[in-house]
Amino acid sequence: MKAKVQLAEGGKQVVSQSGPHMNGMTSVITSLQIHPGCSMLVSLRLVNPETLGLRAHYAFATSLSGRLGAMAHCGGQAIVIGASMGGLLAARAVAEHYDRVTVIERDELPEAPEPRKGVPQGRHLHALLARGREGLEQLFPGLTEELVAEGAVRGDSVEDVIWFNHGCCLCNTPSALVGLTMSRPFLENGVRRRLLRLPNICLRQRSEVEEPVFDHDQGRVAGVRVWSRAGADGVEALTADLVVDATGRGSRCAAWLNALGYAAPRVEKIEVGIGYMTRLYRRRPEQLNGMLGALFAACRPDWRVGVIAAQEGERWIVSLGGYLGDHPPADEEGFLEFARSLQKPDIFQVIREAEKLSPLMPYRFGTNLRRHYAELSRFPQGFLVYGDALCSFNPVYGQGMTVAIMESLALRQCLAAGTDDIARRFFRAADRLIDIPWQIAVGSDLQHPGVQGNRPARLRFFNWYIAQLFRAAQTDVVLTTRFLETLNLIRQPAALLAPRMALRVWSGNRRRARDPRPPVIRP
Repeated sequence: MKAKVQLAEGGKQVVSQSGPHMNGMTSVITSLQIHPGCSMLVSLRLVNPETLGLRAHYAFATSLSGRLGAMAHCGGQAIVIGASMGGLLAARAVAEHYDRVTVIERDELPEAPEPRKGVPQGRHLHALLARGREGLEQLFPGLTEELVAEGAVRGDSVEDVIWFNHGCCLCNTPSALVGLTMSRPFLENGVRRRLLRLPNICLRQRSEVEEPVFDHDQGRVAGVRVWSRAGADGVEALTADLVVDATGRGSRCAAWLNALGYAAPRVEKIEVGIGYMTRLYRRRPEQLNGMLGALFAACRPDWRVGVIAAQEGERWIVSLGGYLGDHPPADEEGFLEFARSLQKPDIFQVIREAEKLSPLMPYRFGTNLRRHYAELSRFPQGFLVYGDALCSFNPVYGQGMTVAIMESLALRQCLAAGTDDIARRFFRAADRLIDIPWQIAVGSDLQHPGVQGNRPARLRFFNWYIAQLFRAAQTDVVLTTRFLETLNLIRQPAALLAPRMALRVWSGNRRRARDPRPPVIRP
């Protein structure tokens, strides 16, 4: 592809392109990625992407001289603790602003996509929401096509998935919500591979951070103390201009802050006592009526959950679960009976005859957990907390990876303005991003009468309204699409309450009262 860049003073940067697939289209530069000692990487959004889908991103290297936009150089070295998805995404954000980024991981990472000890939930089902896929494309242009070429399953999240809740299924219709299904190790491997192509990224495996190094005179974290699990003697101190704690739900940051004389954040918890069992099966195209997945959400009367999704390698991953101790048994007969007990038989009909590819694998999740770092009035300079270390959601909603991706984009934007007051600015930005998925997860969990928590009138009304929306959306493609756009974090929940949507909910329920099998309503 050839490119000619024209800069509009004080405006957008416009690129005219030619090449075998470009047809002379015009694009707009949406982000600049500048790395020391390498060419400039530019992310493009096509102005006229009719032949390439709803949104397309291209990257090209160019040896432009001069300066395209303001990119803050924030320091020499940044350290990211943890190389799971959160750590990889944090490293991607800071790589644009530091000469060197060292990612420290206590595990030895596998070359191939396979589960590892440091990610115990890696064997279980993970969802990449549509907003998350779009965000990954902004961070790693072309990643979607790479993953699909290697085996990830691409589909329409509205047309190709069965969505069951409140006793009924949403209607299926073509949409612009592109979904990718794959295993967690497969996705993490693809993201890590792309990250390590950046010339200023260094991955240090089998190493564990003991504690941050603190400069009391400047009131800042100045590095970390690390010991190697590979057999090296002693503890090594590494200096850094920025340290990011991306160690997940088990983060020791609160204890580190207390030891340094800082207050720990307020912690909000909602106990759900989720337990689920997962197994892999051989997938045949005719199973599940050709659909790529099905989600049976927890609802009255039994509050049991069932999910089946296509993955790479012609596999199904199936997870069955329940709340507050109502967990699927670990034996073959009990697992099948739990699947049979779901309110719809689709999963049971697949797994009763499908070839088993793994043993039954249990997982437990006790509480939704949110640490409110944005509320702290004092926080060390040169230190950030990221990903699940900020907020850990009930995994049945599949929000964690997408929120971490959104945080990466937010961190990149915060660092573009420099490092002054970076902790306060990032924590506030992350807090705003977390608010909506937290409300979705906790609000849904609090429908279960056994889950303890505050249920204000607004929440009770919204949960009642969503049940009415689901019933109307059985035959309304507009309501179905709008709901799934909200679930995928493309739209705010307030969009479901817009007058036009509320009217469709009311009229849809009225039609069903007159005719239990009304025709499908389209725009």
